Amino acid sequence: MHHVQGTTVDAQTRCAHYHSDIDIIAIKFHCCRTYYACWSCHEEQAGHRPSRWPGDQWDQKAVLCGNCRHEMSIHEYMNTSNCPSCRHRFNERCSLHYPLYFDMESRPEK
Repeated sequence: MHHVQGTTVDAQTRCAHYHSDIDIIAIKFHCCRTYYACWSCHEEQAGHRPSRWPGDQWDQKAVLCGNCRHEMSIHEYMNTSNCPSCRHRFNERCSLHYPLYFDMESRPEK
């Protein structure tokens, strides 16, 4: 079982910053290999600067579905709008935050 850090994190990984029905993913930060509910939670609690996942590591399991606890690779997460295990819908607006977590300039060729 993966423990998810953050501010007021519920059983489905929602936090004080993002808490709609579809805000159910946590991301393992490249810098500390720790799951946080969101970028703001990391900023508030980690005690260090974040680093982004480089494109050549997007095959790493670094995204956790808060509904069923299925762990996905970054590639897998970026190419779906639902959990591949339980089919719970993800918040499509999370893609706006990809540059915070993932080095989009080093995005691998498809």
